[in-house]
Amino acid sequence: MNKQTFIQGTMILLAAGIINRILGFIPRILLPRVIGSEGVGLYQLGYPFFLVIVTLISGGIPLAVAKLVAEAESSGHPERSKSILRTSLVFAASAGILFTLLTIVLAPWVTRNLLTDSRVYETFISMSPMIAIVSISSVYRGYFQGKQDMIPSALSSILETVARIIGVLWFSYLLLPKGIEYAAAGAMLGVVAGEIVGLAVLLWQYRRLRRIEQKSGAVIPEAPDQAVLSSGPEPFLRGLKRLMLIAVPVTGGRLVGSLSYLLESIVTARSLLIAGIATGVATSQYGALQGMIIPLLTLPGALTSSLAVSLVPSLAEAQARGDSRTIQLRLHQSIRLALVTGAPFAAVMYVLAEPLCLFIYDNAEIAGMLRTMAPFALFLYAQAPLQATLQALDQAGKALMNTLIGAIVKIVLIFYLASNPSFGIYGAVIAIIINFIIVTLLHSFSVKRLLKYSLPFADLFKVCAAMVIMAGAATLLYNELSFANPAMLLITSSVLSGLVYIILCAVMGMFDLSDLRRIPILRRLFRT
Repeated sequence: MNKQTFIQGTMILLAAGIINRILGFIPRILLPRVIGSEGVGLYQLGYPFFLVIVTLISGGIPLAVAKLVAEAESSGHPERSKSILRTSLVFAASAGILFTLLTIVLAPWVTRNLLTDSRVYETFISMSPMIAIVSISSVYRGYFQGKQDMIPSALSSILETVARIIGVLWFSYLLLPKGIEYAAAGAMLGVVAGEIVGLAVLLWQYRRLRRIEQKSGAVIPEAPDQAVLSSGPEPFLRGLKRLMLIAVPVTGGRLVGSLSYLLESIVTARSLLIAGIATGVATSQYGALQGMIIPLLTLPGALTSSLAVSLVPSLAEAQARGDSRTIQLRLHQSIRLALVTGAPFAAVMYVLAEPLCLFIYDNAEIAGMLRTMAPFALFLYAQAPLQATLQALDQAGKALMNTLIGAIVKIVLIFYLASNPSFGIYGAVIAIIINFIIVTLLHSFSVKRLLKYSLPFADLFKVCAAMVIMAGAATLLYNELSFANPAMLLITSSVLSGLVYIILCAVMGMFDLSDLRRIPILRRLFRT
């Protein structure tokens, strides 16, 4: 078995996460070109229900399984992994099958009464098999993580993403002649295909692990079917209790985000109908916002998430030493890097919103939403290191409460603003922006109380100044350069204005070589 150290395992999963983020953006670019924004809307309307159900079943299962397996391995009792895996699989498979059946039975009522467009029914039915598949996959991911072997999870997630890209585009194209609703359902079937591939890779890796352990003479967990037959009621119940004690609190925290997303989709669609917008148009607008604009806005999050991942162990180690100076220094560096790296993307998305949306989605009509949200993306980018700090310093409950407050405000504002005909979908845009601001400010207040730390306002001013100058340069270059190809004009303007931004940041002392080393994906390039 390929057992890795903590840092090695983190880097493996981090690399897989960055690859998946890049690959995952491919269908977001191509799918709207195949099924249009209305089809994307039907796809997006059904997806939040899936997230809530999966979070309810397995939100904390991977962490619980990983923790219990790791404890068993480190205590010198690897045979206990057998009962942990058995109990987890029985629970996950049973709950997954039950909720799959409930989803199919309740699909007509949910799509008719909770969602605003009954055409989402086909998508809703198509996604139901994923519930059981993801539930079982989560157990195996946790098992391998507990064994400190991150390669199976990383390999599974990458191949799952590749299969999903192919499946989403292929099935949606095949079913498009039957109508938009079937094309959206085809896209969801592509996601199901990806999950099947991901589970198959995990099962293959598990069989491989069993063969290796058999050769080495190690104690091997039984195959799931054998384990279930040999299990007694008391060991199973005792194991389930231990599992739930760890999983339930984690699941509760993750449910906040999933439920917020679900309520947001329902309230947004309902509010647009109240505003007098036709069902098809409302679905199209919601699909453009959640399936096209938000993913584009959060694309730089791959880098800020990497910073957050590297920040947690660093702060935890400094806290164990009682080194408050290092904690504040690391936090300051991470926030500064998040702002510096996110700002140029925000600038380009603001001044070149129309050509950008036309280039990526072949749809310039949605550019207004991107332009409205882009300047406030800095709050979102700064949010990741602040939240990571609270989690690293044992303040996850405070981070959860801040997120919950922001979610409640967002849902209320969506209903109030989006139902007003003068706002429409821009009411939802404004509500999401206010959510960015509230959650980030609440996180910063919590960190300030905890560490007596103040946000780097001087750095924020420098970043904003450089961003404004870059935005002016991008506008000038786009209007003055002569390229027959609009895509080349967009890329050239963005790159050249980005160089202006980098020079300005370097002159103002916003980053140096030591800062670049903190970015995991660049660390190897800047060794000294």
